[in-house]
Amino acid sequence: MKFELVQTDSQSQARAGVMTTDHGIIETPIFMPVGTQGTVKAVHIPELEQDIRAQIILGNTYHLYLRPGLDILEKAGGLHKFNGWNRPILTDSGGFQVFSLGKFRKITEEGAKFKSYIDGSSHMMTPESSVEVQRALGSDIMMAFDECVAYPAERKYVERSLARTTRWLKRCDDHHRRLETKAATESGSDTMKQALFGIMQGGMYKELREASAKQITEFDLPGYAIGGLS
Repeated sequence: MKFELVQTDSQSQARAGVMTTDHGIIETPIFMPVGTQGTVKAVHIPELEQDIRAQIILGNTYHLYLRPGLDILEKAGGLHKFNGWNRPILTDSGGFQVFSLGKFRKITEEGAKFKSYIDGSSHMMTPESSVEVQRALGSDIMMAFDECVAYPAERKYVERSLARTTRWLKRCDDHHRRLETKAATESGSDTMKQALFGIMQGGMYKELREASAKQITEFDLPGYAIGGLS
């Protein structure tokens, strides 16, 4: 992925740019419709392309992992072929959905254990498995697996959560690089050109959010997201 800065405003520090991906360009800032389960509800692909002129849509790792499942998506050739959308796709790591499950999930250093809202079955999502699912989906931009803490939350918990999220980012980055190297070795070329973005957390504590921003930008990533404002 390549990003080109086109225009800046000296007073507001607003920026306009162009992101180039394998599935097309994205002019930023951009409105990104949410297609949680692979499609934007009640909106057909031609309407997205011609009427809304969407340049990118969002898919969700957690929901797509549970239904229709990786077997179907892999047989289809990834999310682009599954839903017929030929422009860029960003996939959420599933971290926010795990947060929203409340009592139906348990977070440990390994990852998040949760029960499916569909059939009650138990699952474990880790930084590594989140990356693997997103690679199978073939999104242009994938998000690192993180914990989105509730509000309000005690500062000590947010501090521990923030440190864990940073450790999870390292695991995501390491695993993503391993899989890219493996794919390039097996195919003889760089077949999977997916950008991994880190996510800033820290709850509603300004100092912790600043600390998180410093920590994630130490990783050599193509982009960084502002998360956790829920």
